[in-house]
Amino acid sequence: MPLALLALAIGGFGIGLTEFVIMGLLPEVAADFAVSETVAGYLISGYALAVAIGAIAITVALSRVNRKTALIGLMVLFIIGNGLSALAPSYEMMMVGRIVAALCHGAFFGIGAVVAASLVPANRQAAAISMMFAGLTTANVLGVPLGTFLGQAAGWRSTFWTIAVIGIIALIGIAVLVPSIPARSDAASGILGEFRIFASGQVWASILLTILGYGGMFGAFSYMAFTLTGVTGFSSAAVPWLLVLFGVGLFIGNILGGRAADKNLGATLLTLLIGLVVILAVFSLVAENKVATIIALVFMGGFGFATVPAMQMRIMRHSGDAQTLGSGANIAAFNVGNAFGAWIGGLTIASGLGYTSPLWAGALVTVGGLITLLIAGRARGGELRRKSASADATADLERESQSA
Repeated sequence: MPLALLALAIGGFGIGLTEFVIMGLLPEVAADFAVSETVAGYLISGYALAVAIGAIAITVALSRVNRKTALIGLMVLFIIGNGLSALAPSYEMMMVGRIVAALCHGAFFGIGAVVAASLVPANRQAAAISMMFAGLTTANVLGVPLGTFLGQAAGWRSTFWTIAVIGIIALIGIAVLVPSIPARSDAASGILGEFRIFASGQVWASILLTILGYGGMFGAFSYMAFTLTGVTGFSSAAVPWLLVLFGVGLFIGNILGGRAADKNLGATLLTLLIGLVVILAVFSLVAENKVATIIALVFMGGFGFATVPAMQMRIMRHSGDAQTLGSGANIAAFNVGNAFGAWIGGLTIASGLGYTSPLWAGALVTVGGLITLLIAGRARGGELRRKSASADATADLERESQSA
């Protein structure tokens, strides 16, 4: 794999750290700004909303910009956002810093996925995308626990200063290692032309597949601390380390899922979604057993994130000349799925169904994604129609690489 992918992965690591580390620092942030933990929690939801908006708006705005230049600009925005968070004298300024950093999130992964795919042969493009997302999974495995410990020991601002430094390293890496890649010269004319991809039923099917297929897993994960302590019987102190195991599953699943998608996109998505439904259902049944819970936690992360490279590849295939916008739209769909899954899981708990109910709810939401794949995959242009579809799925990206 080209070294340029390492620069993209470092950027993904910093962005993933920005998104998730705040969860472990909310008590310190709330105390420093004299706000309730509920109000402090808006720093998470506000970030997610800005990601969804930026994934579309910023990606479209940069659709005619050289992709290396776009990535450099996005990392500058990321550094500024985290610098504002670290310096923030008030809660309101902290929110501004979070939003500024979040605006680059979706566009970075959207544009970065297209760049990663263009750097390798067609039969390795999903694996290349998974390498970029490996930075995001590593942030969950190592970055979040270490960032939380640093924030608790040296103050939460030190964590955001560290993230800004990571952003600078990623910026230098992109400037040095990523080649200059012009925007597609044959792309649809005009910014409004980019939105023609949303006339495609397969593009909407890809978005719905991402929302349901990924949202089911994230909805279950959102309340995992309650499941681990209230059902399995682990102590609160053990939860961060158990979530590291979940992150290990994310990392392994991401890499293996990318390799599998390069061989057969349709079969990979079908297998992974079925596996995710099964593991979520089984997890809810064995949640009272500590050993079984640990195993299920790793597999849930593995199956859940193994779908990500394949989902990203699918929408890029069906986006024609506007692959960058399609890629960015799918990043927005991941965040919508996060919010939707968490909302469904919260409803089940509020209804008195217990702390295993988000797992069942997640399985049912994922079934919705599976049904979407079966319908869209067998429709015209779908990857389940014939065995050669996996080769067709990378044809557009191969042409993208050649034109770049």
